[in-house]
Amino acid sequence: MSTLKDYLAQKRAALLERRRRIKSGELGVATLKASASAEGRSGVRRIRIRDFQVVSDRPPDFAGYNLGPASPELLVGALSSCLTHTWLIHAADQQVALEELHAEVSARIDPRGGSEGHEDIPVYPHDFEYTVSLVSDASPDAIARVAAAVEKACPILNLLKRGTNVTGRIDHKSPASVAAA
Repeated sequence: MSTLKDYLAQKRAALLERRRRIKSGELGVATLKASASAEGRSGVRRIRIRDFQVVSDRPPDFAGYNLGPASPELLVGALSSCLTHTWLIHAADQQVALEELHAEVSARIDPRGGSEGHEDIPVYPHDFEYTVSLVSDASPDAIARVAAAVEKACPILNLLKRGTNVTGRIDHKSPASVAAA
């Protein structure tokens, strides 16, 4: 059975090849895409990303069927996954052996947020906290170097810390125009 240490060797080879492709100009900007549709009577959101599907739903107390995580939970999960992956990348890059790696993330969300009398409470997840637990023979200094690289490079962590521009538009059609098409 292969171990996390074995995987890190594979990750390092892939990382070196990726760097080569970036340097040669083979890799550049990519556009990430996802879509979600609300389904019939359930209101369940089927999220499509590449060839994958994730179901998002709410608990019954908010007219859901508890068939999947809610969007804010997916965000917390995305951060835990991104932290874990970024740790793997930088441990491999710095040749720091890991036997176990686990990231646990929490955030607060208050259903009262934005409602009358609670306008000061955010409507979004906030006060994120994370703990990365690992087992490694590496020195505390080596682990600190990996942690510093992760803090600098983790995409979702940095998005949440710094924010970004978001633009949107509404494409509104009448039922008659959809039927005619």
